[in-house]
Amino acid sequence: MKKGIQNYQVGDVFDQYLLVRSVTKGVTSTGKPFLTIILQDHTGDIESKLWDSTPEDERSYVPEQIVKVIGDLTSYRGKAQLKIKQIRPVTEQDGVSVHEFVETAPIPQDEMIDVITQAIFEMKNPNIQRITRHLVKKHQKAFLEFPAATKNHHEFVSGLAFHVVSMLRLAKSISGLYPSLDTDLLYAGVILHDLGKTKELSGPVAPSYTTEGNLLGHISMMVGEIGDVARELGIDSEEVTILQHMVLSHHSKAEWGSPKPPLVREAEILHYIDNIDAKMNMMDRALSKVQPGEFTERVFPLENRSFYKPAFEITEPATNKS
Repeated sequence: MKKGIQNYQVGDVFDQYLLVRSVTKGVTSTGKPFLTIILQDHTGDIESKLWDSTPEDERSYVPEQIVKVIGDLTSYRGKAQLKIKQIRPVTEQDGVSVHEFVETAPIPQDEMIDVITQAIFEMKNPNIQRITRHLVKKHQKAFLEFPAATKNHHEFVSGLAFHVVSMLRLAKSISGLYPSLDTDLLYAGVILHDLGKTKELSGPVAPSYTTEGNLLGHISMMVGEIGDVARELGIDSEEVTILQHMVLSHHSKAEWGSPKPPLVREAEILHYIDNIDAKMNMMDRALSKVQPGEFTERVFPLENRSFYKPAFEITEPATNKS
């Protein structure tokens, strides 16, 4: 691919192969059908509109399919949007592969599992260590491949593990400032808090929510798994309940998906670490799409704010050469 989505500007004519991430049917105010298709490549994704769609279009364009698209890049309510002029499914003659269109974490999987394994190795509480190790081993393949979400943050291949690794590094730094924190509990909470997404989401490419994910959600599923594993390992102690609470409360509020607010120190810190890393990922991804001196598109999960990229040159921190 000569160009990625991220490199196009409003007003450009778009002519590229892309991967279908999701498709939603809609109807205009005049009753005409259309499709909203989220398309992606290795640099990001974009919302596109296929106006006057037909039932054949609905059958032809589905998630995880590669398509050839020609259209105009426009702006709608401050957000880039692709107006499709021509679209077709690819054939073998096009010579393209799904792997060309998938964004992946910036560090390799073996490095990420090393960081996670080291954190487990450092745990001194045998009950917390055994439960965490067991669950990571059980879900390791999906843990290293799945995204952390379908949209908003870390929504790329290996995004879940990358999110956890970033959070572990934050947790280590914060624990150095506040020695009263139980690092075993905090590290375990970081590793397990979103592990249920390996069952909540459908897979690493063009993920959607599974039936179980829609009906139960990753929080309740992982709380149940912690209890199941504890019984399997013969562990009947307070650590099990506190680990379950860590997962149950990491969204902090009921309106954000947590039935209970954080009621132990480590649960409170887990929520903040999760929030910091998710928001930084959202801001970094939005700012990477604009030039210095420009504002980003509005980022809905960040209170619909538009962020500014400073125009002055940002220098590297000075190093001590003595």
